[in-house]
Amino acid sequence: QVQLVESGGGLVQAGGSLRLSCAASGRTFSTYAMGWFRQGPGQEREFVAGISWNGRTTFYADSVKGRFTISRDNAKLTVYLQMTTLKPEDTAVYYCAADRNAGDPSSRSSAYEYWGQGTQVTVSS
Repeated sequence: QVQLVESGGGLVQAGGSLRLSCAASGRTFSTYAMGWFRQGPGQEREFVAGISWNGRTTFYADSVKGRFTISRDNAKLTVYLQMTTLKPEDTAVYYCAADRNAGDPSSRSSAYEYWGQGTQVTVSS
């Protein structure tokens, strides 16, 4: 069992930056692929970024490629999402998720067994 707690969300102006953190409990965190997803107002949850268990493999949604960076520190049981050049369309609740069955990340939300409660990111124009 893994519990995930996101933090770092907030209100930022367009063009600004934020770093989200996802703190995990459980010794098996370092064996899980991790992902970030988001859900905007009236929208379905969508994949943002994923990272393999060892951090060597990452991939991103086209909408955030070049602006967002996912990373992890297994010693600290934490995964991060560095967001730069934020746009109003990035406004959403951001969730981290853990996939215990894979070393490499998936973009499918159904692949992830554990989810955090989410953190709100609001980008003003």
